[in-house]
Amino acid sequence: MTSRAIAWTDSLLPPLTFFTMASALYLVFVYVPTDEAQGIVQRIFYFHVPIAMMTYCSVATVALFSILYLWRGDRVYDRVAHAGGELAVFFCSLVLITGPIWARPIWGTWWTWDARLTATLILWLIYAAYLMLRSVSPGVEGARYAAVLGIVGAFDVPIINRAVYWWRTIHPAVLVNREGGTGLTDPRMQLALAVSFVGFFLLFLLLLRLRTDSLRLTDSVEDLRQQALTA
Repeated sequence: MTSRAIAWTDSLLPPLTFFTMASALYLVFVYVPTDEAQGIVQRIFYFHVPIAMMTYCSVATVALFSILYLWRGDRVYDRVAHAGGELAVFFCSLVLITGPIWARPIWGTWWTWDARLTATLILWLIYAAYLMLRSVSPGVEGARYAAVLGIVGAFDVPIINRAVYWWRTIHPAVLVNREGGTGLTDPRMQLALAVSFVGFFLLFLLLLRLRTDSLRLTDSVEDLRQQALTA
């Protein structure tokens, strides 16, 4: 990507993210009909599901760029993986917050050791450990160990995805049920979910870009400090 293309991306991404997220808020709280069975609390669905997808995108980013880092040894790849790990913990934390808010009025409890919920908590613990490993061992060796953990942790994502089909669970399949159908029959609901997906994906890209740049600047400052000490 050329410097001009990067400049255009940097200038367009923030306002586009803001506009899309604002549109999603309008659709969710004004446009879509209230679910007949679950009531108004169902509206959190339009945030909970896209946030879960961004968690998976973050984990995929960690795994992909960790593989590239182990293969090529380029610090650029490691910075992207590091940023992805932070976003994985951030978005997964939001999943674990919005899920119980939705579950309390529907299930009658904030938390249950459902297979999908438990696997999601394990995913959060894996990438929290990933960040802790990076903080206690900031050198090249620590980055390599963290890369391995980031790759291994990604195998929890398909377990989360298939948990509702492999085990008895009260967690809904969300988008496609066990019979292959979907609960989003109203086009307004489908539109709100689609816009929310786009908004959160743009937010993911924006945060990933900002955090990667921040890590690059941190590395530059550290390099200058080492040069000064050597001189």
